[in-house]
Amino acid sequence: MAHLLLIEDDATIRTALTRALTERGHAVASARTAMDGLSQAVADRPDLVVLDLGLPDMDGREMLRMLRAVSRVPVIVATARDDETEIIAALDAGADDYLTKPFGAGQLDARVRAVLRRGSEEDEDPTVTVGGLRVNARAREVELDGRRLELTPREFDLLHYLATRAGEVVSKRELLTEVWQVPYGGADKTVDVHLSWLRRKLGETAQNARYLHTVRGVGVKLAAPQG
Repeated sequence: MAHLLLIEDDATIRTALTRALTERGHAVASARTAMDGLSQAVADRPDLVVLDLGLPDMDGREMLRMLRAVSRVPVIVATARDDETEIIAALDAGADDYLTKPFGAGQLDARVRAVLRRGSEEDEDPTVTVGGLRVNARAREVELDGRRLELTPREFDLLHYLATRAGEVVSKRELLTEVWQVPYGGADKTVDVHLSWLRRKLGETAQNARYLHTVRGVGVKLAAPQG
């Protein structure tokens, strides 16, 4: 049984989702404001937070940034905002998944189980090593040749995904789907920009790659340096 915190200001939606998720075996607490939700998330340490963005006291994205400063609890954003820029911004702010209204309780339950399953897999094997690169999923820390790298949440997620598939060519479409949780194309530039930032922090360039290798027309591959 997962302990969930639902942060939703609409009383009708809050009641319906609480009932439906409880019937599916979860323990559900709820809050109608961002500050109340933030307090409960910190004090009660739920397994996962379901967060609406249109809250009465604060935009949900700002609350998410505040939460990420003090907690690694998984967060699913569930909102009526369906613009691609909103989705990317929320995921970059630290959301683990994004669901647009209207949606069924069964779909939300499936997303909850998928996010919690990913977290369990990371706990089982927290560190991935590729050459001199060490990526610790539990601590969300990266070291390169013994030196700590400072990465944004999205940079970390991207690097971790590639590291767990070291030696494989991963398409940009797959990265958008699995890292950004965007199930459609049209935002390849977002991947390119984040790869560029990652290369800079790894001390390399696309023309002089050590770890991140572009396979033209196919995708990108993370591999240990040769020699």
